Amino acid sequence: MSKWSNPEEWERLCSAESCPVCLRGQPPDIIAELEASFLIAGEDAPMKGYCFLLLKRHAIELYELAPEEAAAFMRDMQRTAKAVHEITRAVKLNYEIHGNTIPHLHLHLFPRYVGDAFENQPINPRMVTKPVYGPGEFVKFAERLRAVVY
Repeated sequence: MSKWSNPEEWERLCSAESCPVCLRGQPPDIIAELEASFLIAGEDAPMKGYCFLLLKRHAIELYELAPEEAAAFMRDMQRTAKAVHEITRAVKLNYEIHGNTIPHLHLHLFPRYVGDAFENQPINPRMVTKPVYGPGEFVKFAERLRAVVY
């Protein structure tokens, strides 16, 4: 269930003072600090090459960003997407911005592959029940991503 179905809880979460992302401070699993966002990836990814960008400051919607900040976020997105494509050679990259559960602007980047678990259907990370990376594979991906994105 989306958090916004409870208006009081949603209003509380939308505040920077109560945002779980802001309260936690600098996020774990940071691959790189970019211009407007943190690039984050974890070994528990739903598919190889998955990562996301988390806006450094609290905002919920893209329209809340000043033009230069929005442009910086887009530059981060382009830079990350190019790096992920270069590393994974994915057929396509999917970009998703939701924020239904955590109202802090972030963008998911899903590399798509022929025969991936979500071919011909929407991506549903909850369907992934087994690790997608073999031993040491995620560390190598993270190192390459860090090197390429910088």
